[in-house]
Amino acid sequence: MHQRSTETLAENPVVLRYQAHTDVGHKRAVNEDAVLAAHPVFIVADGMGGHEAGDLASAAIVEAFLPLVGLPEVLPEQVVAAVGRAQVAVERISAGRARGAGSTLTGVVLVNEQTQPAWLVLNVGDSRVYRLSGGELSRITHDHSLVQEMLDAGTLAPDEAADYVGRNVITRAIGAADARADYWMHPVIAGERLLVCSDGLSGELVDEVLRALLTMAGPVEATASELLTQALLNGGRDNVSLIVIDVLNSGTQVPIGPGGGTDVSTSEHDTVDLLLEDTTELPWRKGRGGGR
Repeated sequence: MHQRSTETLAENPVVLRYQAHTDVGHKRAVNEDAVLAAHPVFIVADGMGGHEAGDLASAAIVEAFLPLVGLPEVLPEQVVAAVGRAQVAVERISAGRARGAGSTLTGVVLVNEQTQPAWLVLNVGDSRVYRLSGGELSRITHDHSLVQEMLDAGTLAPDEAADYVGRNVITRAIGAADARADYWMHPVIAGERLLVCSDGLSGELVDEVLRALLTMAGPVEATASELLTQALLNGGRDNVSLIVIDVLNSGTQVPIGPGGGTDVSTSEHDTVDLLLEDTTELPWRKGRGGGR
């Protein structure tokens, strides 16, 4: 599946160019991922529950966000409401399956925050949002996973994480009881590049490779294709889904620095955590019934 577009918000000239791909990979029989890349919503959902339910769970999440597509203005509370709809829908799917069902959810939604455009970043599980700016790659989201908890506690070394036996266990999922999303508000900055992806990509390509490809592979179309190609060449052990987004115009006034250059020192500020809640221990093993 491929999605590509350039979008301009008429009343507030945010100009984006983006490309999305999703692929079943080399090891799975069914693609349990789902992607929505349609202005102003850019999300990836990585379903769990096997061929009986995983693809239904991720598709239900996309359906829950469809009412936001094409709206001239989206407020943060509308995004929170969409997450709530997704939770209810996946719970219903899970209730009818002996093995249950669930899904990660991550992505960005362009919202109106105090009359200014902003990214509302959201995350449940271990799919990720990255940001490339000035050649530096940073991860905005924080994994809800057993591995991440062990890394945070210092009980697992970073170089051991990829091969750790519990690397597929996540601690939050849409569809599990009391699953909650983390939210961050992030400024929309001209020239930045965002990557939204499932762990089928980040699990195959280390951050330095992601940074190099996002920096050197060219326009979003070529970059997204190359990211997918390299993940498949590196094993393709899981479904692979990704969205690459370029901000061509941020829709805000950016100060001009000395010599006429853009002064980004006042606009490239940290993300702001919103509605951040403690993790509830809800272990899910992704890819149950199949290897990764």
